[in-house]
Amino acid sequence: MSDELHHECGVAALYWLDEPVGRGGAASQRVDDEDVTPLMPLMLLNLQNRGQLAAGLSSYQPGRRQILDTFKDVGSVAEAFRMSHPAKFESLLGEYPGRACIGHTRYATCGADDARYAQPFERHHGRLWKWYSFAFNGNLANYVDLRSQLLSRRHYVFTLNTDTEMIMHELSYRLRGDKLPSLRKAVAGMSRHFDGAYNIVFLDAMGRMVVVRDPLGLRPLCYAVQGRLFAAASESVALKNLGFKQICSLPPGEMAIIEDGKLRFERFAPANRKRTAHCFFEWVYFSNVASEMDGSDVYSVRARSGQILAEREDKEINGDCIVVPVPDTAKAAADAFAYQLGIPSVEGLIRNRYVGRTFIQAGTTRSRAANNKYTPLPAILENKKVFLVEDSIVRSTTLRALSSRIRSEGRASEVHVRVACPPIIAPCFYGIDMSTLDELFAPDFVGEKYTGEPTEEHFAKMAESLGVDSLRYLKTSDLGECIGIDSDSLCLGCVTGRYPSKWGNELMRSARENVGKGKAGRTYE
Repeated sequence: MSDELHHECGVAALYWLDEPVGRGGAASQRVDDEDVTPLMPLMLLNLQNRGQLAAGLSSYQPGRRQILDTFKDVGSVAEAFRMSHPAKFESLLGEYPGRACIGHTRYATCGADDARYAQPFERHHGRLWKWYSFAFNGNLANYVDLRSQLLSRRHYVFTLNTDTEMIMHELSYRLRGDKLPSLRKAVAGMSRHFDGAYNIVFLDAMGRMVVVRDPLGLRPLCYAVQGRLFAAASESVALKNLGFKQICSLPPGEMAIIEDGKLRFERFAPANRKRTAHCFFEWVYFSNVASEMDGSDVYSVRARSGQILAEREDKEINGDCIVVPVPDTAKAAADAFAYQLGIPSVEGLIRNRYVGRTFIQAGTTRSRAANNKYTPLPAILENKKVFLVEDSIVRSTTLRALSSRIRSEGRASEVHVRVACPPIIAPCFYGIDMSTLDELFAPDFVGEKYTGEPTEEHFAKMAESLGVDSLRYLKTSDLGECIGIDSDSLCLGCVTGRYPSKWGNELMRSARENVGKGKAGRTYE
């Protein structure tokens, strides 16, 4: 995506069980001395697309003075774990061995960009079950309300402005008392108060682990077991690249629990809360193209969206036509679009892979970032009728710059934009960094009575604003077919303005009230 949207984060978990599970055979990776920690940075590298601001892990090792110990730092996974310095990397891993480990990659949708906000969060305590560490993926839509309720009580304080701290307070409350608490009951109690997306990996100083997926299943969460090695991660690619063969999606409202070295699965949400709301944007943009979630693989979904766009193409196709994907997530859709129309798909835009997201800092506009991240190729584009395929348009700033450069520097004769996603007309309150209406491109063109299906009139106005010859989007009604999941089981909030939870709709009302007020910050803060 040229607009550089970002996700909350990615989570991962590993456990060396007491006994092999099922008929999976030997562990998929060699584990020396029952130490799973060396595998965690490899998993987090495969989740790097979900967060680049910080990374960390917590390990459990019985018999060690620090039974539960945490390392985390700002930067990419490679930077945080010093992976470019083999001696430092090996030394770091040697300080945190463990038969169990949880990990996290972070991008902030709330909270500041410093090491205090890096995860996992560890809470020390004299009682082993109250000494725990956890990491979290998602966003609590009712965070502000929960925080206000907690601060209304005596002697409560928040030191960090983040919903991760809210989860820590809730966990501590649920684990109170002098008797060993039930982990299922603790999670069930929290879930009755939480609204939004919350995938959690948890590890305590008794060696107990839980992996939790929220009842709506907004964010993906996968697990696998092979021999004695249990693993879970936000995306299947992190497990696949460790060598796991049978990878499953954890059902929404369920949790994996490991106690006394044994694995079991339990449902924590009430049986009547079985409605799902999988985020369609995970398939369209966020997830690794090699991942599979809830029975649908990302590559096929993106390819199908390009095919549908091609089936509706109404422009004349001739020998001057080429398809150009906006690197990199639009490539599958662009290739399928081109194949369906029988025209070449070529790299007319080259991405500088050494300019990371950190280039977009204070004082740096997105259009300036585009000038450094993408280079048009006149040898490919000159005198061509270019179909520029993008996975989505959120803010449009970068796309404007790209389409202009394709025409001016690439000397293309025509530029037609095709978008493998419906118009983004509303914010996300569940963990994607777009939470205000003012920052979005499409709302000004579709109006408040928009039903989710763009018209030719909408397309024409948008194309004129972008300075391109034509513009087409995927329809909202196409998403279920593309993903292979019933539309009623998807979260379509950002393309319809209607959300699957109470607080999602409450925040949308607040977002509408904030339009034009110049209010800074995210709606849910």
